[in-house]
Amino acid sequence: MANAEECRTALEQLSRNLVKSTGDVRKAAALDRSLTCRITDLDLTFSGRLRDGRIEDVTEAPGPPAEKAEIRLTMSSDDLVAVVGGELSFAAAWAGGRIRLEAGFRDLLRLRTLL
Repeated sequence: MANAEECRTALEQLSRNLVKSTGDVRKAAALDRSLTCRITDLDLTFSGRLRDGRIEDVTEAPGPPAEKAEIRLTMSSDDLVAVVGGELSFAAAWAGGRIRLEAGFRDLLRLRTLL
């Protein structure tokens, strides 16, 4: 099981990856939306803002999210680290129920490019 610091590092790497992206991926990530990433096995939630292709203002709090974000991810700590590290396909993990992604319909359509 990954720890909270490894999860924070993975989210920072994800943000760097999004900044470096180009084409359709860059367009899909160029949203301005609130974002939460619930880490189930650590009972921890990271909250921040997806803005201009990067994740900003990340905070960490115990338990479930205090507020409903516009984009909500739920997964285990190991799955977060594996997806960001390229060892696990987001699409396969999502299809297999290991990762849950919730967002408005329009946002889901844009985010599917990231899958």
